[in-house]
Amino acid sequence: MCKFILSGFADEIDQNLDVQIKTMKELGINYIEIRGVNGKNITDYTIQEVRKIKQKLDSNNMRISAIGSPIGKIMITDLFELHLELLRHTLEIAKILETKYIRMFSFFIPKGENPNTYENEVIARWKAFLNVAKEYDVVLLHENEKDIFGDVPIRCLKLVNALDSEKVKMIFDPANYVQCDIETYPTAYKLTKAHIVYFHIKDAKMESKEIVPAGLGDGKVAEILMDAYKAGYEGFLSLEPHLYKFKGLADLEINAENVVDEETDGAEKFKIAVEALRKIIREIENQ
Repeated sequence: MCKFILSGFADEIDQNLDVQIKTMKELGINYIEIRGVNGKNITDYTIQEVRKIKQKLDSNNMRISAIGSPIGKIMITDLFELHLELLRHTLEIAKILETKYIRMFSFFIPKGENPNTYENEVIARWKAFLNVAKEYDVVLLHENEKDIFGDVPIRCLKLVNALDSEKVKMIFDPANYVQCDIETYPTAYKLTKAHIVYFHIKDAKMESKEIVPAGLGDGKVAEILMDAYKAGYEGFLSLEPHLYKFKGLADLEINAENVVDEETDGAEKFKIAVEALRKIIREIENQ
């Protein structure tokens, strides 16, 4: 039987960790994909500071589904060694926060250039990531982010197949594929299904690229989750609503203007996203 576990990027609620925890608990969600904490990315904290964050999470019975790291979200032409050091630090953070998943990327490609030109360099850098991670009980999750090497399913597959490791799996993000003009279902999902262990839940409209709640765009979220449900998927559905321009969005998106900007606070936006997803889950479970 399938078991969907809800999580989410709670920094889209508020940068304040206390507000994040309070809202998630009110929503009945006990997991966070931790990214922004009190104005900084979790990977920017010292080990001692992370231990204090863990104490706060534990005291509120809140667990971490994944580290929402920025690793791999630099230009493929940027210097790599310091970025590799960031992964070493992030692996220690993952150990403290007791999560086996680290969300990562496959490097931005210079505008106008063919991503396939950089295939060997991307694979080499990911092999270096794997080498650093070999002594840790982690899975490096590649997200299909816009404008990186793995922004389309065939290149995601090229990377995962080249690495051929149980320590490298995929996150499936429907909205990101829509914003790359890719049909999410059946095309992208069927092609990559065997490697997917984690979902980011956000949706988008194909024509405008506008981010919308799950089920209201062209990401075919319901069809994808139905397929996963029938296949017995057990794992996280991590909400990444992007329904407004939250603090820190500019650091995450090249084209942040495609995100809806309305006068509603982060908690209310997040609640809308949660209810949209729960409606889809109810419909799936009742079929």
